[in-house]
Amino acid sequence: MNILGIDFEDWFHPELVQKYPTKNPRRPTVINGLDKILDWLRKSETYATFFVVGELLQFKPELMDKILDGGHEIGFHTMYHTRLDAPGFRDKFDEELKNFNALTGGRAKGFRAPTFSLNKQSAWAIDDLANNGYLYDSSVVPAKTSLYGLPDAVSKPYRISSSTLIKDDPQGKIMEYPLLVTKLFGKRIPAAGGFYVRILPAKVITNAINANEKTGMPACLYVHSWELTPEFMPKISMSFKDGFITYHNIEKTLSRMTEILKKFQFTSFSNYINKKN
Repeated sequence: MNILGIDFEDWFHPELVQKYPTKNPRRPTVINGLDKILDWLRKSETYATFFVVGELLQFKPELMDKILDGGHEIGFHTMYHTRLDAPGFRDKFDEELKNFNALTGGRAKGFRAPTFSLNKQSAWAIDDLANNGYLYDSSVVPAKTSLYGLPDAVSKPYRISSSTLIKDDPQGKIMEYPLLVTKLFGKRIPAAGGFYVRILPAKVITNAINANEKTGMPACLYVHSWELTPEFMPKISMSFKDGFITYHNIEKTLSRMTEILKKFQFTSFSNYINKKN
């Protein structure tokens, strides 16, 4: 059994989009695609963890009920999709955790850092998560990219702490579920979904999941809500590189993810953890 996380955010939340001014009012539109995503999961007989940006629940509280009624899980993705290592964010994070707890009635037990921004500068977040009753994190990508990555991290679930981000800490209170990686031409690269499911050949992703399953470890995949519902994702003017990362093959995401769900079993983090225990 593998694990699927959906980073539930709106069109103006991605870090690359935030860099650019836009005439469009920053009003949520991607949330209108939730029913489509839930129907897709239902047809695929798949449960997922929705890592939700908190302000979307403030804007439309009924989103949570729809997610939970579908048998899925709510996780935390910060209140405004702020990188953990952003200047001054450490002083705000604990308050955000408490605000999200109030919005969700304490249902969230898992966290994912926006843009996978858990690193040495933001390791303090693990202590805050533990102090607020969180049980797991899924923010580590054991490969290096231009935006994120801890290339020396282990690639199977382990206990994480603020002092030990890349290997098991027997005293750690938080379980880390790292994102799927693979090797291509001898180099370790991400293969967990998102941009990578849009650009890599399907066989590369399939082989990576197969290899993970043979070790008895879950393959942790992610996809953004706006990738599954590109009809609600406005196209803004960006540099070629940022535009390519954001929009390339976005219209193929749903079909490519559907093929993955046909070949492999996926569930939410909470379901996986409960079955394992």
